Amino acid sequence: MAEAADFQGTCPSPARQWLRRTGALLAGAPLLAGLLQLSAVAPAGAAEQTSAQAVSGSQTVSVSVDTFSPSVPTDGDTLTISGTVTNNGKQAVTGAHVGLRLGQALSTRSAIDTVAKRTDYIQGVDGSEVGDKYTEKFAKLTPGVAEPFTLSVPVDKLDLGDNGVYPLAVSLSGQTSAQPWDQVLGIQRTFLPWQPGEADTKTKTTYLWPLVSGVHMTAQTGSNEQQTPVFLNDDLAKEISPGGRLDQMLSLGKDLDVTWVIDPDLLASVDAMTRSYKIQGDGDTTTTGTHQAVAKAWLAELQSAVADKEVVALPFADPDLASLAHNGTSVTGSLSHLKDATDVAATTVETVLHVTPNTDFAWPVSGAVDPSIIKVATSAGADKVIARSDSLQETGGLPYTPSAARPIGGGTTAVVADARLSTAFEGDLTKAGDATLAEQKFLAQSLALDLQSDKQRSIVVAPQRMPTASQAQAMAEALTTLQGSTWSESQDLAAAAKAKPDPSATTKVPSSSAYPSSLRKQELPKSAFEEIATTQDKLDNFRVILSDESRVVTPFGRAVNREMSTSWRGRAGEAENFRQSVLGYLDDLTDQVKLIDKSETKLSGRSATIPVTVQNNLVQGVDHLVLRLTSTSPTRLKIGGKAYTEQRVTVNGGHSQSVKFTTSANANGKVTVVAQLYTQDGQEYGQAVSFDVKVTEVTATVMLVIGGGVLLLVLAGFRMYTHRKRAVARQAEEEGPDGPDDGAVEEPDGPENPVGPQDRLKEESGTPSRADDPEQPSDPTPDTAPESADPSGTGERVDR
Repeated sequence: MAEAADFQGTCPSPARQWLRRTGALLAGAPLLAGLLQLSAVAPAGAAEQTSAQAVSGSQTVSVSVDTFSPSVPTDGDTLTISGTVTNNGKQAVTGAHVGLRLGQALSTRSAIDTVAKRTDYIQGVDGSEVGDKYTEKFAKLTPGVAEPFTLSVPVDKLDLGDNGVYPLAVSLSGQTSAQPWDQVLGIQRTFLPWQPGEADTKTKTTYLWPLVSGVHMTAQTGSNEQQTPVFLNDDLAKEISPGGRLDQMLSLGKDLDVTWVIDPDLLASVDAMTRSYKIQGDGDTTTTGTHQAVAKAWLAELQSAVADKEVVALPFADPDLASLAHNGTSVTGSLSHLKDATDVAATTVETVLHVTPNTDFAWPVSGAVDPSIIKVATSAGADKVIARSDSLQETGGLPYTPSAARPIGGGTTAVVADARLSTAFEGDLTKAGDATLAEQKFLAQSLALDLQSDKQRSIVVAPQRMPTASQAQAMAEALTTLQGSTWSESQDLAAAAKAKPDPSATTKVPSSSAYPSSLRKQELPKSAFEEIATTQDKLDNFRVILSDESRVVTPFGRAVNREMSTSWRGRAGEAENFRQSVLGYLDDLTDQVKLIDKSETKLSGRSATIPVTVQNNLVQGVDHLVLRLTSTSPTRLKIGGKAYTEQRVTVNGGHSQSVKFTTSANANGKVTVVAQLYTQDGQEYGQAVSFDVKVTEVTATVMLVIGGGVLLLVLAGFRMYTHRKRAVARQAEEEGPDGPDDGAVEEPDGPENPVGPQDRLKEESGTPSRADDPEQPSDPTPDTAPESADPSGTGERVDR
């Protein structure tokens, strides 16, 4: 009545407002109590699921399972799991505890993949906690602080049923101030493989253990007798040193029953390190390597590890078969490099490890194949290709994983590695939690595979080519457990390839369009193979002139193999730099044999010889070279009577040799002459040298003038001779046979009667001496001392 008495547009009185609010509260009290009771009674219901999606799904608390022991428990064992929980939120977690949740056995391998991908807690699916007795409590989890935990539970308390793979989750439950009820705030799932008794039929498992590295050696070698090798860097020493990646692979693998898959280039590189070696520095500088002892120790340990094991040798430097198939076959000569790499592989392994390897297998990157890859892979002699099941996929709807061996036609066998097992240890496994999860998942997949069928099958595992040290550690731990399990036994790769194929397994190689684009993007481009072809052409042209071609062919042949290495994937810039360095060094060597530049040469006369010098700065002699000298104007200047002439050239190491060519000129002026070296098969070698020859030919007129001048000189001399002879004859007639007219006695010349050359000349000519002339008063006094009658000294002036 009071509310009815209120008029529209007016406010109720304060008393009426109070009565209305009180009534509303009293009426809603039961509903509010029911809601509170619902949330308190059913925290694991819808409210818990909602909070799990909002909080646990976002990993408010991260749970890391660092240890799982034993990895494959059996009856009577106690399962111990340890790890850490970390509050990633902004509010403290109170009333928390860590517990185990066991799910229902998984019936398929794909179900294992599904569980591994889940991050959120789902009631009923993840199971209930094993029990309060097997939990660890935390009063408070401070944000950002990792707290360790350890849970131990007897396997018998888990109530495991039949053999199989059970999902096992470690969850943390607690509450926050914003959500003050018990809920799952973090969860981590792993797997418990359960096979307490011997399996009726064991899976034969082949595990490949790859010893593969990147490219470390250059094409450069020292000029000494040992040809000291030069390394790109000292990274290989780090890999084989204690604790290094390859040291870990060797230390772990020697205690496992595995098939060793080895790149011979790695062996050749480490073997080179056992002796003197250099490390490339800035520019042309090098430093001396100092890890000979480490290299010797690593090789000795490897020789012992593989002494009684199966060894598969990849082609030298592990060439990229897919890149070659997709981009290299159109470049002439590319396939020949694969053949060379295959031929040298067995020799290298036998020389270094003293074992005979199997060279029948080809291993494309990630086991991805298409028809062109199969064709290239088998072109060098291999008749077995290691593929992977995510490439050669099953299309027949088989309910189980078939054996690895598949005949794919042409006498070729595809050995199909299991993709799930092969990729189990990829990614960052440096954290203990990640490594433990990978190990348990690997074991779970292996057991699930064995439980698929009563047929015994041969399964191959081909992991990544270059596992990290942490990946290798996880692989070894999982493989050690597997080899001691009740459902698997080890088998060599050759035996797996010979196993009877499953008739229902697919044998169809996927088309080229199905090749993964992510892998195709990392391939070597066609331009890389063109650069390799250029290097090979120059090498072929260079080798024919050498007296000891092995000093060049061997290091450069191996360098060409390294240019095609699979290790360059994802490193296009480094691959290009390596190819350029190989080509540049080859150019430097070929330039050591060259023609010396000549300046303008002058020829005077109709014929002359022109010397051309060949210089050899190599440490070895060169032969089988031909030097051709060509006149660009043979009508004016001929070489050996023709337009050009060739002569064979042989030059010792560190020497020069001058080769002389006969020329004949027909006219004056400049003529350009070109000198070019050729190999004996007619290929140009090095740069040509051009120079001008200036011809100053002597003509007939010039010869006539010169001849006339000579004749005049002869005639003048003859006239002087006859004139003097007549003068002497007249003087003899005037004196008569009895001597001088005055009857004086002629005294001989001597100190007392000196007769100078001037007086003797005057006597002979009939001219009276000046001393006999009467003195004239007007004669001037001489301004020099009287002439001496003695012979004039050297350099003295003589009056005539």
